[in-house]
Amino acid sequence: MLVFIVAGMGGYSYYRATHFNENVRINGVVVGGLNARATLTKLKAKKVDNNVYVAGKVFLKGKETSSGFTQKDLKNIQSLMKKQWTFFPKKKIYTYQITPSKVSDYREKVIEPKLKRMLEVKNVSLVPAVDTHAVLKYGEISYTAPQKGKQYNISKMISQYLKQKNKSETRIKRVIVKPLTSLSSTVQKQRAKLEELSKRIVVYKVQQTDYRLTGTQVISQATYLNGNYQIAQAGILSVVNAINSKQATLQKGITFKTHAGNTVSVPGGTYGWALKGSDSYETISSAFIEGKKEINAASDIYGVGYLTYGTGYNDIANDGIGTTYAEVSIEDQRAWFYIDGKEVYTTNIVTGKHSTNEDTPKGVWYVMYKQSPATLQGSEVGNANYSVKVNYWAQFTSSGCGFHDASWRTDWSSTAYLTNGSGGCANTPSQNMKSVYDSLSQKEAVVVY
Repeated sequence: MLVFIVAGMGGYSYYRATHFNENVRINGVVVGGLNARATLTKLKAKKVDNNVYVAGKVFLKGKETSSGFTQKDLKNIQSLMKKQWTFFPKKKIYTYQITPSKVSDYREKVIEPKLKRMLEVKNVSLVPAVDTHAVLKYGEISYTAPQKGKQYNISKMISQYLKQKNKSETRIKRVIVKPLTSLSSTVQKQRAKLEELSKRIVVYKVQQTDYRLTGTQVISQATYLNGNYQIAQAGILSVVNAINSKQATLQKGITFKTHAGNTVSVPGGTYGWALKGSDSYETISSAFIEGKKEINAASDIYGVGYLTYGTGYNDIANDGIGTTYAEVSIEDQRAWFYIDGKEVYTTNIVTGKHSTNEDTPKGVWYVMYKQSPATLQGSEVGNANYSVKVNYWAQFTSSGCGFHDASWRTDWSSTAYLTNGSGGCANTPSQNMKSVYDSLSQKEAVVVY
């Protein structure tokens, strides 16, 4: 009796050692109860359909390939059998992966890249998650609210796929991209960068005045995304507008002291400069981003008329027109010319005809350009299209008014302008015009009152 028991126990032990437990799967194939050779036979016979399932539904259909198992894989199967062995049968599910000795590269070269492309294409039509990001506003940092999306987390889903590369079919879970929160290292880095930005100080030099700009003062809003600062324009433009109101001369009227010592108010014209908001914004914001300590506004100015880069920026004296300028009195019908504060020439002139409202416009203008000789073309009351040649020409308004000789004029009286004036120019006696021309320089102010 004992012999039978021992023999029975031996047979049972041998069977347990040479057969898999009931719920063993290799590469997704159930091999429970089979010995190593039968398992290899079953694995060799199993075709790989290469389908990919996402959330239980077929997402990508592949073509069948052979399992790739050969006789060389028997040792690996036997090793797994030892690994899962238990003396008493177990219903526990054991899942193993074996890379076949002759596995096809179909999955690697075809299915994997195709799966990635399909996920990318699918994501185009799905709502993306919106990450939290840090925002700087006048020295205070806050966070935007994250928003959930529906796009696939492709890297994690591909990772799932690769872990099942030896299974006949692959089942992966749908993983959605989660938005970053304020606790993430990425967002905390943004915060640190913005805090650094807000502490920076830039000195903006406008003519002789230094403006000390701090991040908390001028940065109305800023972010740090993908390694780049983005600074809003509003705060910087507000400062630039304030500087323009205080210092800019473009098209602003002036209080002018005449040759006779009288003080008159002259309206603004084309003369002057102002800071161009877009240029100043670029200069100032770049300085904050790059950590510059001091910058100059000279490259940020603009003007109107012929010279769009502005005039008189370097002239501080005399209400911004400097000490080299031309003075034109319509009442006196005379012009005076100054260089470095000294009168160098004066002449009688005839300005625009008052009776036809062709008066030479009052204002602060500038010499746009000089030309000798020149051909003047235009129109005036009673002469729709004229073309005359002059020896010297110096234009000072955008409408075409300027100094020029007028050899055709016979009436040079101080009242000629009332009914027999020019079409708007300052007619100058021919014998005087060369001196006028030589005393003028491009960009200098021409004050007409």
